[in-house]
Amino acid sequence: MRGCDQTRLGGEVTESLPTEFSEQELVLQAVSGDEEALTTLLRRFGPVVRERVKSRIGRQWRSSIDEDDVMQVTYLEAFLLINQFQPRGPGSFLAWLSHVAENNLRDAVRGLQAAKRPDPRRRVHPRGSSDSYVALVEMLGSTDSTPSRHAARDESTQYLEKALGTLPPDYERVVRLYDLEGHSATEVAELLGRSPGAIYMLRARAHERLKESLGATGSKFFTNPG
Repeated sequence: MRGCDQTRLGGEVTESLPTEFSEQELVLQAVSGDEEALTTLLRRFGPVVRERVKSRIGRQWRSSIDEDDVMQVTYLEAFLLINQFQPRGPGSFLAWLSHVAENNLRDAVRGLQAAKRPDPRRRVHPRGSSDSYVALVEMLGSTDSTPSRHAARDESTQYLEKALGTLPPDYERVVRLYDLEGHSATEVAELLGRSPGAIYMLRARAHERLKESLGATGSKFFTNPG
């Protein structure tokens, strides 16, 4: 859903359907593709999730991430994933949205923690070289496989370029700047006008989308060792 308008997802969501629609009715409409129904659900339940997130951000991370960072990515993920949501009665949407937000916060904190003890093996080659594409494919692949040397360079580059083009714009930008060009999270945050914590969230969600693509069509890039 590359064309999703992320700007309306950050902060307060203002568009909504009439309040007489029940949660169940709105959920069914949202799952079927009604973005206005989903916007109304986010307006109803987003503030509750935001307060939960706020209470779970440790004081040591407050300078690098806040609840609005988490909710901005959470709203975008809601639009991307709503067709996979399975309603299970009253309260299920709030539980689902809370889970999405918690995942985002967890990945932000993990990224911030890892930044204090960087592992150079987890970084790919800088400056957009073909090696950086191969390394990213390997990073996203299964742990018992390695990129096929036959397809490693040119085909990996072509494949990843195509996969990157399907991502939401901010997801794509973070992967290009951080994974392929070798910028630090702080540098990427400055370039995109985000917090460092938000960069780690966006990167984690982008990697999930790319892994899905690898699982669907990327097997030709991997060979079992031995």
